Amino acid sequence: MADNTKKRIKPIIIGASFIAAIVIFVWGFNFLKSTDLFKKEAVYYASYDKINGLNRANPVVINGLRVGQVKSVYFNPDMTGDIMVSIMLSTDFPIPDNTVARIFSSDIMGSKAIELVLGDSKIYIQEGDTLLTSVEGGLMEEVNSQVQPIKKKAEDLMASIDTLVIAFQSIFNKSARNNLRQSFLNIEKTLANLQNASSNIDTLVVEESSRISNILINLDSLTTTLNENKGNIKNIITNFEIISDSLAKSEIPGTFARANKTFDDIQALLEKVNSGQGTIGMLINDDSLYLELNRSATALDSLLNDIKTNPKRYVKFSLF
Repeated sequence: MADNTKKRIKPIIIGASFIAAIVIFVWGFNFLKSTDLFKKEAVYYASYDKINGLNRANPVVINGLRVGQVKSVYFNPDMTGDIMVSIMLSTDFPIPDNTVARIFSSDIMGSKAIELVLGDSKIYIQEGDTLLTSVEGGLMEEVNSQVQPIKKKAEDLMASIDTLVIAFQSIFNKSARNNLRQSFLNIEKTLANLQNASSNIDTLVVEESSRISNILINLDSLTTTLNENKGNIKNIITNFEIISDSLAKSEIPGTFARANKTFDDIQALLEKVNSGQGTIGMLINDDSLYLELNRSATALDSLLNDIKTNPKRYVKFSLF
């Protein structure tokens, strides 16, 4: 009996051990995949046009906390080429229906993960719903997006430099270089002349320093004199103002009018004299009167001489 009992128990132990081994294997396999067999998990879906290397068992996180993993990746059955990703979540955290499942690089090696960027909707998704999606650019895409503007600027700069070089080559030909060389020579001569002029000015200043000093002293003396006599200068200016006011109030226009009338009268008198009118005019213009006067003066002179020579002929003295 004992042997039969042992024979019956042995297969049972082997079967139980085999079942236990299977359970431990499944549990260990799921443990390695971070799957908790004793916790309820919900499955959601996301559709992408590309997944940039996302694989099964890649983590799913919310704000950096792992809340699930990628269960499977497969093409959409509608044959559009989109890729369906089933996401298995092991959290009871409520997820708004406008949450975005964003594929991103979780480390520097480029490993991919899904981040649930929570929305602000008051309606929450249910198991089996499809989430909104987005894909973060890969490392090369990020580098290209950063380098592309720099590349564009570098290309523009090279084009500008090439244009500038061509312009320099066209401008600085042999004739232009000779002209430029001549210009530099002229500039050198001009600087030499300026240096000579500066030396001459320095010499002049040294030689005429005493004279300049006297001029400055005289200017200072003049300034002092003007400052001391500013009262007299003020009186002079006041007197000039009074004279100016007096002249402004005087009948200068009337005086000039009378002077002009006098000049007109003199002009008319001279015209009459020149035309022979009046005694003065006849005397000036007719020499007969002058000759008669001259003969009369000669006769009178002869008479006076005769009277002086022979007074008795004209004067008789008688005492009785």
